[in-house]
Amino acid sequence: MNQKTVMPTAAISLGLLIAAPVMAQRGPGGRGGGWGPGAAYGRMYDIKTVETMQGKVVAVERFAPRKGMSPGVHLQVQTDRQKVSVHLGPAWCIDRQELQIAVGDRITVRGSRIDFDGKPAVIAAEVHKGDETLTLRDADGYPVWSGWRRR
Repeated sequence: MNQKTVMPTAAISLGLLIAAPVMAQRGPGGRGGGWGPGAAYGRMYDIKTVETMQGKVVAVERFAPRKGMSPGVHLQVQTDRQKVSVHLGPAWCIDRQELQIAVGDRITVRGSRIDFDGKPAVIAAEVHKGDETLTLRDADGYPVWSGWRRR
């Protein structure tokens, strides 16, 4: 190889090495920033606060939990005691699931109870609707959308 081909090839290779970890933090097509298990939001999930709750979905909304994160999906669920925000995960992942949740659905949620912006919330691990289950995190709280990079 002559110098004219070595330099551009080296530059492209270096660029790919730098870009690969950045793209790996994002979902398909470069989406999903900030939803990884090591990100500040992902570290809010605590297996010590996992609980199960039941209720009726009163709203399905898109939101970005933290500045700079890609949009996510959360539910407002009315239980017999209170309205709770249930955070599902990044929109690019939730939108591709077979099980879709809609206003009026009665669901059971298992997830980590957190205080989010001064209000009660749950980061969901599983959502049950009838006899269907939407699995979002494993028993250790590791998100399914990050599974291909597992520890």
